[in-house]
Amino acid sequence: MHWDDNGSWAWMAFMPLLWIAVIGLVVWAVVRLTQHHPSRGGGTYRDETPGETPEDVLDRRFASGEIDADTYSEARKKLAEHRRRPR
Repeated sequence: MHWDDNGSWAWMAFMPLLWIAVIGLVVWAVVRLTQHHPSRGGGTYRDETPGETPEDVLDRRFASGEIDADTYSEARKKLAEHRRRPR
C-alpha cells in the first residue's frame, strides 16, 4: 500500500494526541484499581475500619488523643441529634 503525502501530515499530527490519550487511560486505570474504597470491599477508606459506626470512629479518635474532651462531647451531641431526626 502506498501512502501519499496528501494525508500523512494529518496522521503525524494526530499520533502524539493518540499516545497522550493511551498513556492517560493507563494511568487512570492504575490509580482507579489501586484505590481502596469500602463500597467495593477493597479495604478501608481513610482511617475507617469495615462496619465501624460514626460513634466508633469518634470513640477511637478520642481514645488515641486525636481530639480533646470538648470536641468529643460536642461531636457526640451532634451525632445523637442527627440519629434522633426522622428520615
